[in-house]
Amino acid sequence: MKKIILAATIVALSLLNTSAHEPAVLTASPKYEMRAVWLTTLNGLDWPKTLANGSASSVERQKQELTAILDQLKAAGINVVLLQTRVRSTTIYPSDLEPWDGCLSGTAGRNPGYDPLQFAIDECHERGMQLHAWVVTIPIGKWNSTGCTKLRKRYPSLVRKIGDEGYLDPEKPQTATYLADICEEIVKKYDIDGIHLDYIRYPETWKIKVSRQQGRRHITSIAEAISRRVKQLKPWVMMSCSPIGKHDDLRRYSSRGWNARTTVCQDAQEWLRTGVMDALFPMMYFRDNNFYPFAIDWQEQSHGKIVAPGLATYMLHRSEGNWPLTTVTQEMNVLRQLGLGHTHFRSRFLTDNTKGIYAFEREFNASPALVPPMTWMNATRPDAPTEFKPLPAPSPKGEGAFGPNRGARSEERGTRSEVTISWKAPKNLPSLSGEGAEVRLLYNVYASPVCPVDISDPRNLIATRLTKPYITFSNSLHSPSTPLHSPFTPLYFAITALDRYGNESEPLQSHQPSTINHQTINPQPSTLPLLACDGKALTLPEKPEILDANTLAIETLQGSLIATRPWRGQSVDVSRLPEGFYQLRSLGRKGATHRLGFFKVKRR
Repeated sequence: MKKIILAATIVALSLLNTSAHEPAVLTASPKYEMRAVWLTTLNGLDWPKTLANGSASSVERQKQELTAILDQLKAAGINVVLLQTRVRSTTIYPSDLEPWDGCLSGTAGRNPGYDPLQFAIDECHERGMQLHAWVVTIPIGKWNSTGCTKLRKRYPSLVRKIGDEGYLDPEKPQTATYLADICEEIVKKYDIDGIHLDYIRYPETWKIKVSRQQGRRHITSIAEAISRRVKQLKPWVMMSCSPIGKHDDLRRYSSRGWNARTTVCQDAQEWLRTGVMDALFPMMYFRDNNFYPFAIDWQEQSHGKIVAPGLATYMLHRSEGNWPLTTVTQEMNVLRQLGLGHTHFRSRFLTDNTKGIYAFEREFNASPALVPPMTWMNATRPDAPTEFKPLPAPSPKGEGAFGPNRGARSEERGTRSEVTISWKAPKNLPSLSGEGAEVRLLYNVYASPVCPVDISDPRNLIATRLTKPYITFSNSLHSPSTPLHSPFTPLYFAITALDRYGNESEPLQSHQPSTINHQTINPQPSTLPLLACDGKALTLPEKPEILDANTLAIETLQGSLIATRPWRGQSVDVSRLPEGFYQLRSLGRKGATHRLGFFKVKRR
């Protein structure tokens, strides 16, 4: 199996021979995919850059700085934010166990005047993104820092000094208990989506005197203690960690002395197998043969769980490594082909668009994606929502332009009409064991000119993880699959319920084909308007002036990506495509995608 996947990867790499300025988008955007970033608060590396000194205006500036970052991440298709919550035995929330980190106010131990963690959770959830509390475990900062000083005075037997740094002793059973206390406090206080453990390993400067087998038992006992405490409280909270990017030596590829299992005693793949972890974010800050074979190893040993390798996005910066953009974009493409997610380290290097990585991320994520469900924890799908409230019919002025819909609320906001659609929760709500089930169900909204709406097509997703049973938008909303030349396209909607494990219900459709007096689109080859194609060259439609796309995607009628082509000239080569029917789509620089038409390849 490894040889097969490796061969497929090599083929993929050969297809990705593009310039650093024009990275190709070759892999279709899937419905389920972990797309994450590490948002670092240590020394304000990613956030915050401004300090909250107690005044209302300084707090507001710090909040606005975070919301601007989250807006960028949302626009790029990111669905998980790993927010550094425990920094170095200091926190970014009001903790009963450890002092405030100084990144917020400029002074360690000083209250910034608000709860940044709660604010970040609310803002992520408002944007349909998950927030995972990133907890740095073993390192506790400089020996004389505020957090380390308080911790070693309180628990002197738990702290070891190496150089001028302090560390919790992984060989002391009380370390597991203390770290579990920290994670329990976070899970009890906040409606977070995950606990993400960082540096849950022996420090590289630690002279390990026990056997590696015993060392792995010590580290595993810490992971087990935290996971057990979290799952007892809220079993739907995702447990994850960020192991060293190479799990161990492979048969044909050496880790060169730096790996998770043998070097620092992180048995991360075993944690997936036994259920200690739901997800891994391996720190794969490598390239070429130091990346691809080890990515395959993570995929083959994922045990059906989530793996979203960390990418060295920071290495694109000229002061860090000055990698070419294609190094990271090729890795992203191959990870998607392997069915893995991806995670950027760090947020700032993504949102700063270092060498064009943000623009590529937006184009790469042509459609929104849902976080894969934790079916190993609970695979029961919730019931579908009920009682869809329809939309208004189009007026002569074009207000409420949603085709056959009738009777919903439409409000004038200046020159723009806004429409609210709503529904009701299922009659039988899921039963969540554990404490603090703040929100039992979330909702996804799909829209399409085709009825019934296909919820398997991520291009139809217009909103994810809504906490309330309604959504408001302007009447300019259009389906991502709507041709640009269509001045008015009726939209139909589908609403699904999503439980906290990520299981999605059957859809509540706004209409059924048998109950509407509107001709639905029937994507059968015999009824499609076709673009001109002689079997070797496809004649391209005229490019609209408002379209910023420079890439074309050739897909099956069901939406599977077959190939991409640069949008240059009046035709493209299709001589290598098998005979059959295809659809042609544009891929915009900012992630927008539009169907341009259909064509048939026939050579007889």
